[in-house]
Amino acid sequence: MRLSRLLRSEDARRTLDLTLRLTQRSVSSEFKGTALGRLWSFINPLATVAVFSLIFGVVFRGGVAPGRNSGIDSFALWIGIGVLSWNFMSSGIMASMNALVDNSGLLTKVYFPRQVLIYSAVLSLAVDFAFELLVLTVIAMIMGGPGVLLMLPALLVVTLLAGMFAVGLGLILSIATVYFRDLGHLWQIFNQIWMYASGVVFSLTMVDKVQNDLFDKGWQINGEPIPLTTILRLNPAETFLEAFRSCLFEFALPSLPVSLACLLWSFVMLGLGLVFFRRHSASIVEEL
Repeated sequence: MRLSRLLRSEDARRTLDLTLRLTQRSVSSEFKGTALGRLWSFINPLATVAVFSLIFGVVFRGGVAPGRNSGIDSFALWIGIGVLSWNFMSSGIMASMNALVDNSGLLTKVYFPRQVLIYSAVLSLAVDFAFELLVLTVIAMIMGGPGVLLMLPALLVVTLLAGMFAVGLGLILSIATVYFRDLGHLWQIFNQIWMYASGVVFSLTMVDKVQNDLFDKGWQINGEPIPLTTILRLNPAETFLEAFRSCLFEFALPSLPVSLACLLWSFVMLGLGLVFFRRHSASIVEEL
């Protein structure tokens, strides 16, 4: 019994060490050869916020209610939080699902815990996301005051839970991609639909208005409006985005239902992903 625990502990240490090494390699090579280097981690989120706020804030005249604790009245910041948070989750899932196929040459030559490729893919993106969160925090502090600093612990927890969700789904999709290579192309199409269904560029109050307008036009279910808002709230990505916006835009802890939903989605998805990966990863080398 003691020997088995020691072996499991040693395996866990090796897995962690390899994950950190692969993450370090990915992070250090990301901006290799560029003139500005790590400065791009600050420039990219600023450019993203500027582009989306121009398109959806000026051209399409979007808007949101001011933050209840922060008093911030900036659609650019609201949409920037949504876009960058979505990009972290979406990129983490897509990088994870392609991790095994992209490293097929390595997997067929050397044995190592295969799940570290998924772990390191999400962890390296989390490093980039940390710089983006820093930019968003500074902007929020300029617009709403230092109260956002009190939300940093909650923001770290939400980021951890979002990363766990991305890892769990990535573990499942990475195995599926080995056997069904078209999945990557299908996921890109689904990903675009998922983004707009997650409230990245519009608030739930806008969905409420659409729901009421459809009801007035006769779109009903047993005399009740089509529950578009309820359907969107069942979307895990929308839940995580709402949590990020609570911290950075509202300067408030996520509500209890949102917090519980984030916990449930992250732990359930990670658990399912680990079970699925362990059950099917042994035979993937033959398919690669």
